[in-house]
Amino acid sequence: MDYPIYYPAFFTATILEWKHLLKPDKYKAIVTESLAFLVKEKRIQVFGFVIMSNHIHVIWRCMPTDSPSKVQLSFMKYTAQLIIKDLRNSHPQVLAHFIVNAKDRKHQIWERNPLSIEIRSNDVMFQKLEYIHQNPVKAGLCEEAEAYYFSSAKLYINGSCNWDFVERWEAY
Repeated sequence: MDYPIYYPAFFTATILEWKHLLKPDKYKAIVTESLAFLVKEKRIQVFGFVIMSNHIHVIWRCMPTDSPSKVQLSFMKYTAQLIIKDLRNSHPQVLAHFIVNAKDRKHQIWERNPLSIEIRSNDVMFQKLEYIHQNPVKAGLCEEAEAYYFSSAKLYINGSCNWDFVERWEAY
């Protein structure tokens, strides 16, 4: 059976109404652990990421045995479920800010319709990596991109990385 080959994608997901829900590290950790799991299960490759207080950017490629839409849906659903569970147990007053009473859910963590754009050239890949790695600098969270912990910037700047699930993109 022939499987499709997918291009890497620049993926952005935003917290509902741009609320700063991801400010606590425990919610950032849910995102990194979910990415690590998807890599371990050979569903994706991750080439770069940053987690900000109200949105995330990930550059990933879906493996041929999966589909980008399935991976995206399972990532967003799983991270939302874990965050909701923690909010319910530890911060019910915060969870109240995420009540939507939609037909298919009571709470919503992520905005619907996240951005996903295929990356078809090295120039665009490196432009997107630079963009995501500079997010914390532009937000005033650090002076140098590699100083921000929840990012893959260190891998591209000095070759080390806090995250073993991230692969360095090598130009082709």
